[in-house]
Amino acid sequence: MDIIASDSPSLEGLTSMLEGYDCPAILVSVDYQILAINQHYREEFGEVLLQTKPRCFEVSHGYNVPCDVAGEDCPLAATLDSGRKERVLHIHQTPRGKEHVDVEMLPIHDSQGKLLFFVELLRAVAVASAENGSKTLVGSSKPFNLMLEKVTRVSQSDASVLLLGESGSGKELVAHAIHQGSDRAKNSLVTLECAGLTDSLFESELFGHVKGAYTGAYSNRTGLVELANGGTLFLDEIGDVPLSMQVKLLRLIETGSFRPVGSSSTKHTRFRLICATHKNLAKMVKDGAFRQDLYYRINVFPIYVPSLRERRDDLALLISTLLKRISHRKEYHLTDSAFHVLKQYDFPGNIRELSNILNRATILTDTNVIERSTIEECLIIDQELNQDVADQSTGCVDAKQLNDSERVWVDLKTAEQLYLSDLLSFYNHDKVKVAEVAGISLRSLYRKLQ
Repeated sequence: MDIIASDSPSLEGLTSMLEGYDCPAILVSVDYQILAINQHYREEFGEVLLQTKPRCFEVSHGYNVPCDVAGEDCPLAATLDSGRKERVLHIHQTPRGKEHVDVEMLPIHDSQGKLLFFVELLRAVAVASAENGSKTLVGSSKPFNLMLEKVTRVSQSDASVLLLGESGSGKELVAHAIHQGSDRAKNSLVTLECAGLTDSLFESELFGHVKGAYTGAYSNRTGLVELANGGTLFLDEIGDVPLSMQVKLLRLIETGSFRPVGSSSTKHTRFRLICATHKNLAKMVKDGAFRQDLYYRINVFPIYVPSLRERRDDLALLISTLLKRISHRKEYHLTDSAFHVLKQYDFPGNIRELSNILNRATILTDTNVIERSTIEECLIIDQELNQDVADQSTGCVDAKQLNDSERVWVDLKTAEQLYLSDLLSFYNHDKVKVAEVAGISLRSLYRKLQ
């Protein structure tokens, strides 16, 4: 809600108002000058010499031009454009280094509607790091920040979240971050890996069973939904849930009630649901492989987790973080040429594959410096494995073996339509995301789809 001030508000009065906020807050003029800060700001980010007439982008970013001119989203500019409060995720310079900060900008108008000042509220994002590997999520690239902004927004709600993205991209870490940023963080995050589970095993894992429910059930077992009561239930690879079990899962989500296998008694549980998949659930619904009603129940707030190929600007930070996590006894470094090799690689296995490569490299190297030849040796193993997987999925047909006469060519317009159709399918018809990936404006996308 916008703030309406009196016709002639005093600076002292506005400064006093800042102390009413439970987070760091600053008062900013329409020309970006910081006029006042509250005590929370001093404790979190340090003192600001107001007599030097500092501007917000100079203090928080070290820029000499506004954020939007420097290529970033600017909440002040957005508020000027919309005339209402705006919210943006930024990376700020702090006494501890670069940190992700959730910025909310509130415009202050007089009783005639004239814009006077802005109140900027700053809340540090505790689950992510832009400079070191001490937090759950690590990154500072634009695709990462777009994802993190959604994580920050949804964490404080109880909305069901569907995490979409390739295998190995870090969806489980994102689920942990959502849980840690929520009011349920003091309770458990319970994970069920759905891939490869039979109907009976899925039901037993999820709902539990009573003694004698089936052969081998020698004692009562508490189900994961009961363990998740008051906390978060994370269903990884939800697309692999057996179709016959999906109706029972739907009933659980809708009513919060369930029955352990072999029991006639109904139990109740309350949890926040997070699901993840690398599959195209929308297509599975069309093909009859996934229930439409369940799809709409779990797809309340979708978040796309970008692949490593889409966030190459984070590669150096991820390598540094992973090497520290792999070895606490020795500090490993990559040579520039070794890093260049990794930078040119596509990482079909994403961050999980990068972690495996670096783990392998630390074993193969005799020093704490990882050379190019070591990385190349590690990549040969992965490339052979990836080729085997590709051969199995394509029936061992190598596209390079096709003769020119066997190729089917289409006109440019058709090729473009096929490309956009594939993007829409992959990103679940998120047109904003599709336009970003395709490198065109949203207006151009709509025009091309007509």
